Amino acid sequence: MKKITRIKKNHRLIVLQKLIITSAVIGFLSALLGNTLKKITEHYEAIFFTLAQQHWLLYLLFPVLGFSIIYFLRQTLFRKKENKGIKEIYESTESKNKNLPAYKVSSHFINGLITVIFGGSTGIEVSTVVASAAIGSVVQQKENLFKRYKTQLICAGIASGITALFGSPFAGLIFAYEVISRKWSRSFLLTNGVAVAVAFVFTYFVDNQPLFNLNVLPWHLHALPYMILLGMIAGVNAVYLNRCVLLFKKKFAEIDQHHFRIIIGAGLVSLALLVFPQLYGEGYHAVKELTLQSGNLKLTVSLAATLVFVILLKPIVTSLTLVSGGDGGVFAPSLFIGAFLGLLTASVLNTFFHANVLPINFMVIGMAAMLSASIHAPFTALFLVCEAIGDYTLFFPILMVCLISKTTAKFIYPYTVYSYSRV
Repeated sequence: MKKITRIKKNHRLIVLQKLIITSAVIGFLSALLGNTLKKITEHYEAIFFTLAQQHWLLYLLFPVLGFSIIYFLRQTLFRKKENKGIKEIYESTESKNKNLPAYKVSSHFINGLITVIFGGSTGIEVSTVVASAAIGSVVQQKENLFKRYKTQLICAGIASGITALFGSPFAGLIFAYEVISRKWSRSFLLTNGVAVAVAFVFTYFVDNQPLFNLNVLPWHLHALPYMILLGMIAGVNAVYLNRCVLLFKKKFAEIDQHHFRIIIGAGLVSLALLVFPQLYGEGYHAVKELTLQSGNLKLTVSLAATLVFVILLKPIVTSLTLVSGGDGGVFAPSLFIGAFLGLLTASVLNTFFHANVLPINFMVIGMAAMLSASIHAPFTALFLVCEAIGDYTLFFPILMVCLISKTTAKFIYPYTVYSYSRV
């Protein structure tokens, strides 16, 4: 009896050791992938965007060229299968037989890169999430012992990918729980905890700069009612974003010929970029520029019209990007819209109601509120945005507004782009 007990203990110890080592490997590989994709995308997006600014015809050419390259690669290299985004992860975690194949790592890496640098109005976050999930899935398939930990190891890859992009292990861990797993367990905490720890250490030494290098200001209690208002407005806008994506996917699915989708979608994206260059790529360049100017901007008719049109057009252009074959999701668009929405709200309040609120703070809170409402993940949005700016001064108002925006969005429309695919 003692011998059997000892064998069982040794077996559990061996499983534990293998899980820790495997999680560390997944964390390292996912962080390497996430950081590499981030750096390459930032570098070439800046080059291509500068070229387009100098030669306006490139605004018209780049999206058509980018979506055509993605279609060609899909037909020749990636088994003629479209990338379905996070839906692919759900299909894998909810089935014992379906797994994410190894080619999904390169597929989402390359397609995400091409989409953004050629002006597709989305970001690399979802591409990174699915590619890193595929890393977890492939590693899990290497040994029968890990079949029961399939979801945990896929989530470990996802959490590590988010950690690499935003330098926030908390955001990565909570995103894997809030959006993918929705279940806590000791094995989940072990695998994901080890993976994000490795990913964070890797990211700390490779890329220790916050995504948005800005200084928020101390907040005051008199601004809380206005922040609540911003949260509610963000909730409404998040529903508009999600509904746009779902509607365009449905309508473009009715077009049988894929080259017609590319021509129609890319043509409309190109025209939007020509009129509003802020919509180019993930749009972080526009957000960074806006944060630098936010303290000195005065609300004019021209500025108000630009902010409104950008906020209204971004969901449409993002949707067109995705239905034309681009690889991405609503992550970056949510942060982008939130920043513009926060600035518009603060400017209107200060100009017409003498609210004396801080535009830079409202931009940051708007980013978190939009992300929270778009993916129904308030705690992910909280930690992700705080780490993205490298400052926790606004922790409490961001938490409050994220909960309000999510509640508002869920009350109006109970689904996100992610959860709708599971209906």
